[in-house]
Amino acid sequence: MKALELTSPRRFRPVEISEPPPPGPGQALLRVHRIGICGTDLGGFLGKMPFFSYPRIPGHELGVEVLAVGAGVTNVRPGDRCAVEPYLNCGHCYACRRGHTNCCETNQTLGVMCDGGMCERVILPARKLHVSQKLSYETLALVETLAIGCHAVNRGDPKPGEHVLVIGAGPIGLSAVEFAKLSGARTIVLDMNAPRLAFVREQMGVPDTILATGDGSELTRLAALTSGQLADVVIDATGSNRSMAQAVNYCAFKGRLIYVGITQAEVSLPHAPALHRRELDIRASRNALPGDFTRIIQLIEDGRIDTRPWITHHATCDTMIAAFPSWTQPETGVIKAMVAMT
Repeated sequence: MKALELTSPRRFRPVEISEPPPPGPGQALLRVHRIGICGTDLGGFLGKMPFFSYPRIPGHELGVEVLAVGAGVTNVRPGDRCAVEPYLNCGHCYACRRGHTNCCETNQTLGVMCDGGMCERVILPARKLHVSQKLSYETLALVETLAIGCHAVNRGDPKPGEHVLVIGAGPIGLSAVEFAKLSGARTIVLDMNAPRLAFVREQMGVPDTILATGDGSELTRLAALTSGQLADVVIDATGSNRSMAQAVNYCAFKGRLIYVGITQAEVSLPHAPALHRRELDIRASRNALPGDFTRIIQLIEDGRIDTRPWITHHATCDTMIAAFPSWTQPETGVIKAMVAMT
């Protein structure tokens, strides 16, 4: 069957791989209909993604159809449309035993540490499938992106009346914006890309945005929006070590700083004047939890999250390789690219 393989940085190629076997106990055989392209895929293409190895079949934001199930599977049946929770956790390590399956000690994320869904059919544990009777395959392929932002906001735990600053208006930052809004906190978005900030204002209904100009004025503008208090919760979704270091300065006293973006570089923080004096909490946010997927599907079905403006670019299995390099360029206006495998 057809698949797309990232052989090395900046080099995709079409490949033929073996058909998956019949599903075993607890497994489901799936047809992949849609694949969302996220920052992890772009970072893997550019050779900048930690945890990524080559060659690799990418694809972890998936909208799939159940074709067959193995013995003991009761949560899905053939014909179901599903979003995929792509974090293959062991179930028995210390983190998993405490319910923190998102940071399993031996986690294998589809399309990153192991081959993913950029192929026609795939076998996965049925417990990683989240069913919707209403949503399209394209929408289901967006659920995982939203789950990353949902978990990051949960880590920050914003309250109504607080200020949340989201740094980086890429797909993960935008997903964090969705859940910051739902928390009742006042949401502010900082980015260096003016068209993305326009998207935040016009499509997501967030009026308070700050254009990063590099001249230090960002802090002044944030102070003006927060009556001088700065942000109770800062979520950095950039993956830039320079941005992650600067983010400390945007935190209010007793604030919470959440790193959801990933960098391979060291992050140097000013300890005494910012971190210690303000008694800040710094938290990582990795992957998402099963309940996040359930919640997101319900929110979309209820019309409380509208993902329709997100998908700005489309490709098929046959056209993706030629289109992919342009998706790494901010000037092309990509918010979310979607690949149709069928």
